Amino acid sequence: MALDIFNLTGKVALVTGGSKGLGKAMARGLAEAGADIIISSRHEKELRAALDEILQGTGRRGCFLVADMSRRDQVVALAKTALDQMGRVDILINNAGTNKPQAIDEITDEVWDEVLEINLNSVMVLTRALAPQMMARRWGRIIHISSIMGFLSKEKRNVYSATKAALLGLARASALDLGAFGITVNCIAPGPFLTDLPASLLSAEEKKVFAERTAIGRWGEPRELVGPALLLASDAGSYITGQTLIVDGGFMVR
Repeated sequence: MALDIFNLTGKVALVTGGSKGLGKAMARGLAEAGADIIISSRHEKELRAALDEILQGTGRRGCFLVADMSRRDQVVALAKTALDQMGRVDILINNAGTNKPQAIDEITDEVWDEVLEINLNSVMVLTRALAPQMMARRWGRIIHISSIMGFLSKEKRNVYSATKAALLGLARASALDLGAFGITVNCIAPGPFLTDLPASLLSAEEKKVFAERTAIGRWGEPRELVGPALLLASDAGSYITGQTLIVDGGFMVR
């Protein structure tokens, strides 16, 4: 059957930033498709509640791991503990990220270093740590969550746009490194999804402007990222690699 190519039974997926928003929605979607799930974030209480929701009714296994992606030692430990607890990681979704808006003449070294560490460096570290066991099995799916801000930008998004654009290049190069081992590497670039991060940064007027700029005329729901993630995480997307899938309700075409 055509739907069999989306079946993830027997696979294990790790979703960073998996306790809420887009990460939680994608983790739930992968569990519904048959994958066992690992989610990580900094907050144990949020992770515990989220994992129960993600696994409810799916019959899948799962665990949560507390990790601060701004600390490289904790990212390395996350990879090791994930493998120790679940035995393998077949699907890696690098979703954890942050945004601390500053104009170019205001950027502090502290903010620059922190956002780069979380949005870019941690992605490299975690991918580097988990790729070898995928290579050994000759199957893997790696998905970096970039942003339409990797293609365009907005005032004070210097650091954020720089990191999200860098993920596009990282995916292209890694796709070439890993393709011979049956591993695909892609990005998803979400547009306006009203998760906690934009909700906390944007004014009511800015939210209205973002919605009106899309072709569909509204913000995206986190669940609407599940289909694109499932495509790239499964055999359905086996011939897609080094690419960026823009999921923005038509924001960038206007």
